[in-house]
Formats: sequence, C-alpha cells, structure tokens
Amino acid sequence: MKKPLILVTNDDGITAPGIRALIDVAARIGTPVVVAPDSPQSGMGHAITIHSPLRLKEEIIFSGIEAYSCSGTPVDCVKLAKNVVLKGRTIDLCVSGINHGSNVAINILYSGTMSAAMEGSLEGIPSIGFSLLDFAQDADFESGKPYIQQIMEYVLANKFGDSKLLNVNIPKLPFSELKGLKVCRQAEAGWKEDFIEGTDPSGKKYYWMSGEFRNDDGGIDTDVWALENGYISVVPCGHDLTMYESIQPLKNLEKVNALT
Repeated sequence: MKKPLILVTNDDGITAPGIRALIDVAARIGTPVVVAPDSPQSGMGHAITIHSPLRLKEEIIFSGIEAYSCSGTPVDCVKLAKNVVLKGRTIDLCVSGINHGSNVAINILYSGTMSAAMEGSLEGIPSIGFSLLDFAQDADFESGKPYIQQIMEYVLANKFGDSKLLNVNIPKLPFSELKGLKVCRQAEAGWKEDFIEGTDPSGKKYYWMSGEFRNDDGGIDTDVWALENGYISVVPCGHDLTMYESIQPLKNLEKVNALT
C-alpha cells in the first residue's frame, strides 16, 4: 500500500527542534516532505509575501527526507509546497509544528504554526497544528510523540465533520503524567498587553510588546482547562468567522438609506 504523503512545516524555522520531532513521527506512518521557513516566523499569522520574490533551497538536514527552506512566511511555505514542490501530487496530510509554546484561545489568530495548517485546510488538505507548552530551545518533545502519532493516524483514516483543521496543544509533562486527549472548544481568553518603552543607543525611542495571558473563561470544556488539568487539547477549527447569531439583530441595517 502506498504510504501517505505528509507535508511538514512550522513557524520556528527549518532548524528548530520541534520540526525534527514532528518529522520523526510523520516518517513512521508516511512519506514526509518538508517545506519550512529559513528563519523564525512566530506571530506572522496568515501573512503572505507579495512585494518580494520567494526563494526555495533544497536542504540536506534530515537523513533521507526531502526538505526545502523557504524565504517567506509559514503560509508561503504551504502555498509553494502545494503549487511548486509537490505540484501534481496528492498531499494526504499537512502537519505544522511542533511549536515551541502555546497556541490556545486567541493565539490561533496570531500563530504562524496554526496559519500554516489553516492554509493547508483551505487547500482541502486535512491539517493539524501541534504545539508544546514549552518555549525552551531544549524542550523535550518525546512525551507527546505517541499521542501525535495517534492523532495523525486517526485523521488519515477518518473524516471529522466539516472541519479539516485541528489545533493540538500538549502540556509540558512527562508521558506518565499525561491523562490523554480532550476534544474541546477554544477558550474565551487572551492577552492583556503592555508596551515597554526604551531608548536605543542613538537616542531614539522604541517599544517592546509585553503582557500577560488572562483566562476569564470558567468552562471545563476549553483548551485552557484541558491543558491545566494534564490533558492534550484537540480543538476542531474552521475558516468562517461569521457571528451567525448577530445576523438577525443587524437586519435593521438593511433599512438604512444613506441618501436620505
């Protein structure tokens, strides 16, 4: 039986430890092809490059694995993979990560990891973004690998409703302390931002964004709750940002005549 073709990408850059861990898992169940940024692209969201040329470079980094670095954003990587590197071939699964740090709640809107996976799903490819709640460069990805493999195998073998996109976050815990998976919703939580003001050596002011993550969502069915309680969170995601419950209350807008 032909092995599934698995596109592997990320936003931390092609040399990040997290992508190597994801490639290790993908190689167990399919044929991975890597297209990832040539430098860190965290927080790029769904940005694409339109004002400068994109460059691809074949890399010999992962033994026996076809891999390319890309000068663009994570979304650029997926677009180039689909339309250039793997043109004419069917991509069975797109996986992004493993990200260094959380991508829960509102973070999905900023995340390059999740935007790369979302781009895959927009192309009709079942896609998964994986993140580990550890920002350290030497983060240990081993404990989550068995679950990552199970999730990837499940997605390859099954349909999961209208969504083709999963957001998976893994708590920083040893394997023995992981309680399993929780399929849940995105928490209503986000950042209370602040900006640190400073002065550079030339005397010019600069601002460095900081802040703290606040969760005012008391639900026990959220990704934040799952992670805080030792579970790996799995959130099915979509692309439609419409607030359907607001359509009817706004219908009176249709009666407005700006010409009167």
